Amino acid sequence: MQISKNSVVSLNYTMFNSDGDVIDQNQEPIVYLHGGYDNILPAVEAALEGQGVGQTVVVTMEAADAFGDYDPSLLNEEDVGLFPPDLEVGMMFETRDPETGEAAQFRVTKIDAGVVTVDGNHPLAGMPLRFDAEVLAIRAATDEEIAHGHVHGEHGHHH
Repeated sequence: MQISKNSVVSLNYTMFNSDGDVIDQNQEPIVYLHGGYDNILPAVEAALEGQGVGQTVVVTMEAADAFGDYDPSLLNEEDVGLFPPDLEVGMMFETRDPETGEAAQFRVTKIDAGVVTVDGNHPLAGMPLRFDAEVLAIRAATDEEIAHGHVHGEHGHHH
């Protein structure tokens, strides 16, 4: 079987920065629904199209094709009183836009003199990346997985 729309794909991956340093690697196989469901980076999904079990892909991406360009407007300073008392650099918070209801995640990057700096950029934003992946398994998605837009079961989403 080859990877195509509505395939459930299991893979191992290693992600590298532009210096060739490993910045992320899965511990358990990742499993995603292939075919434009935004479950994996689009450039990686395109490279995996048509691949079979045991095949590998190497995808080099500029920042815009990976986790996006760094947007300085997503860096904000907030009063420390708005956060829980156990606040630490590196903590992640989710907020919702009161007008749209859209969720946004922010990472605490600095705490100084009662001011907390939060960054809404993905931690890998602005970085060109190399993504190496090996296809471990492929199967047809169930009707329910297709309807929900994600994988169910082992290593996938559980309802």
